[in-house]
Amino acid sequence: MNVIIANEQQNQLANLDIDIIKSINGVFAVSEIIDNFKNFFYSKMILDVTAIKDYTDVKTYDTLIKGLEADKLIFLLPEGSTLCTPRFLSQLIKIGIYNFTTNLNGIKVLVKKSNTLKDVESILKMAEPKPEVNASENVNNSVNENVNNNIDIENTPVPSAPQDIAPKADGTTVIGFKGVTESAGVTTFIYMLKKELIMTYGSEKVLAIEIGKTDFSLFNDPNMISSEETRIKEDLARNSDKNIILVDLNNCHDTSFCNDIVYLLEPSTIKLNKLVRNNKIIFSKLVDQKVVLNKSLLLTSDISDFEKESGLKVFYNMPPLDERKKNEIITDFLVRLGLLNGSTKNDSASGKIFGLFRR
Repeated sequence: MNVIIANEQQNQLANLDIDIIKSINGVFAVSEIIDNFKNFFYSKMILDVTAIKDYTDVKTYDTLIKGLEADKLIFLLPEGSTLCTPRFLSQLIKIGIYNFTTNLNGIKVLVKKSNTLKDVESILKMAEPKPEVNASENVNNSVNENVNNNIDIENTPVPSAPQDIAPKADGTTVIGFKGVTESAGVTTFIYMLKKELIMTYGSEKVLAIEIGKTDFSLFNDPNMISSEETRIKEDLARNSDKNIILVDLNNCHDTSFCNDIVYLLEPSTIKLNKLVRNNKIIFSKLVDQKVVLNKSLLLTSDISDFEKESGLKVFYNMPPLDERKKNEIITDFLVRLGLLNGSTKNDSASGKIFGLFRR
């Protein structure tokens, strides 16, 4: 039998279909929770973290697991909150807390089988600081894209491994984005990144450019413009006063103007099977590149299986997002990419990574 302690997420937990022996609602100090349940028999305790006083402080959790068994605790985190970031979750992991999720399905999984360190160790890797590189280093990836919007790299050299992003000599950082699977969501993804970057750098210092298409015009945003491959370098030169330029590469062949390139894959079965059917060696050409799973619903174990089968290392697992809202996971992605400093004002609202723990 299981125990539920709920507060702000009480309505969500009311729909949880598991055996419950006791359920309480409200906000409680850690000492109260320990005193009430240290001699109480239960299989699992599902803790809506908003029911814990000072739940944003890691020390609170450290005190809790000193009084109760960590393996029996399942923490329900508010989706989109500042708790769902590599930095915060890595601190939980380091003190021995592995069972956390943002939804009922994740709770059901964890009730049956607790996480181990192996299940969450990818979060620790995401939280590791990246070493600085010399500003003169530059990534020059060159790929071709066929009419099916899949990368055609039969006769293209293997791109060099990505490095931490260094700005061009003129001080502008240019990041290219390329969809690997069909309709990988590059246009909307760039739009969300641009919105978040403007909050830190200002609208006059951030620009998004798409090459060969006019989809950006649908956003009615002056910071999103269209160009052609024949004039992209001229457009970049005209905007050398920008701090960051995000480029939707589409079918652009020459990508030498990019500091780095991010490759987006939508990891649905039909998209991946279609991709491999069109180009059997596609994954071998993306080894050591920044591969992002976009619109992804994969679990930790699914990501591990994908990496083993494809031979790729996933740089980030990005869930489906509503572009009309502020998505804090976008902030976390930009920090990991090196476009935002972890100590900026947006750091306190850095993003969730619920694709990397059990859902």
